Amino acid sequence: MSSSSLLLDIQLLYNQFTKTEKKIADYVAENAGAVLFMSITDLADACDVADASVHRFCRAVGVKGYQEFKMKLSLSLTPGETAEKLEEGNMEGSDSLSGMLDSILETHISALRETRTLLSADAVEKTVEMIEAAKQIYFFGIGDSLLTAQEARNKFLRIMNKVSCIEDPHMQAMSASMASPDDLIFIISYSGSTKDNVYVAEIARQAGAKIVGITRFLKSPLTNYTDVLLTCGANEGPLEGGSMSVKMSQLYIIDVLFREYYRRNLAVSRENNKKTSKAVVEKLY
Repeated sequence: MSSSSLLLDIQLLYNQFTKTEKKIADYVAENAGAVLFMSITDLADACDVADASVHRFCRAVGVKGYQEFKMKLSLSLTPGETAEKLEEGNMEGSDSLSGMLDSILETHISALRETRTLLSADAVEKTVEMIEAAKQIYFFGIGDSLLTAQEARNKFLRIMNKVSCIEDPHMQAMSASMASPDDLIFIISYSGSTKDNVYVAEIARQAGAKIVGITRFLKSPLTNYTDVLLTCGANEGPLEGGSMSVKMSQLYIIDVLFREYYRRNLAVSRENNKKTSKAVVEKLY
């Protein structure tokens, strides 16, 4: 059964749901706008059920997974019902170019401030210590988060030669399987629920590697495998993949780690920075 509204489908199918599925359906019906910004683990905890029960509920309403569920839920909400902020600072809410400019600025500033609030000094210090101790450091991401992983690699490559970013998910999994307890893997994922990310984290954990997660949610399938969790403060609705506020929040965390490592290892970082800068100076006119 499928209509143009996921919420209507849930109503029509309600009598066919199991007791557990009805708990999830009731919560979604009452908190649809908030569910758009919840991880699968957040929703499971809110309903006092297992993650697998949410997966089964998604299939029961005719979708393949949780991300598709949130996308269809967003489409079924009216503008007044959804808590979603549209990409680039709620563009539809701006009546003028000047208003849009201010709205975008405030959205990005708000995301960065929230990230600063969520970022623990202890977590940053522990992560930097792991960077210092690691023999090899990998930055992994899928889709849009891969861009952040690439930027992290580019930044740290200026001051150390033990960093890499592998783009292909299969190659990520292979590298994770060959990792050692002396290696450090950063996995960047907004939702913390991307299957490739979670799969790589599971393999890396089995290999004994250290894992740092950069994600939005305190609880997600990815966080089951992380040694340190660094949380970004930007919301991204299911219809606004590639949010600039999310990227800025992730890059802020990368910049904090870079600067703290540089500060703690000033002499060698300064020397390596000179070497790498000199290596490309001839490329400039």
